[in-house]
Amino acid sequence: MKKVLVLMLTAVMTMGLLAGCGSQTAEENTFTVGFDAEFPPYGYMDENGEYTCFDLELAQEVCDRNGWTLVKQPIDWDSKDMELSSGAIDCIWNGFTINGREDDYTWSVPYVDNSQVFVVAADSGIATDADLADKIVGVQKDSSALAALEGDAADLTATFGDLIQYTDYNVAFMDLEQGAIDAIAIDIGVADYQIASRGDAFVKLEEKLSTEQYGIGFLLGNDELKNQVEETLLKMAEDGKFMEIAEKYGLSDSVCLGK
Repeated sequence: MKKVLVLMLTAVMTMGLLAGCGSQTAEENTFTVGFDAEFPPYGYMDENGEYTCFDLELAQEVCDRNGWTLVKQPIDWDSKDMELSSGAIDCIWNGFTINGREDDYTWSVPYVDNSQVFVVAADSGIATDADLADKIVGVQKDSSALAALEGDAADLTATFGDLIQYTDYNVAFMDLEQGAIDAIAIDIGVADYQIASRGDAFVKLEEKLSTEQYGIGFLLGNDELKNQVEETLLKMAEDGKFMEIAEKYGLSDSVCLGK
């Protein structure tokens, strides 16, 4: 009888282990993307309360082709490194600039050529960077535009009346609309989206603050996942799916894959 009980207990434990393995396999088939939910067209919530954007649609297609489940994880942009190093997210995929961060992450190939520009009110009388002297300029915290203003364009920044850092660009545009600030330094793709969605109230200055490229950032050393995602992304560029999604978000002139 004891021998039978032992055999029964062993069988139960084995079934439990198998069940646990099944659960672990399911978790491994998820792909968790960290993104800024206040950064259209690269990350935002639509009118139905669903997270969507150019980058998330690309990620969804990558998941569909690999049999993964996409987990969309909005993050505080200031905490992105902690989220990645802790394993809470698998990558940062959200208009994420490679330039200046080359050695901090394992990067995919660049897929967007991006520039930083200034947006001003259409009736502001501001036409060039020189016109920003003594003006109040807004920028997002920990953004590429801020890096440019504190780096190569520091001499220009020194002419500003003030530089205000925002958590997200939606608030910055409200302040620009109300006249609380005079200009916003911003990614050109985001600028185009915001201008198109707000009528003819705002314009871009022609001069570029800086230029850069976007990539998908993985934890340093995670080449296996990077290679699998990158391989799928390149196939999407070859068969036209990448450009189809880019055109949907008005980014066909900015992308550098699929051309």
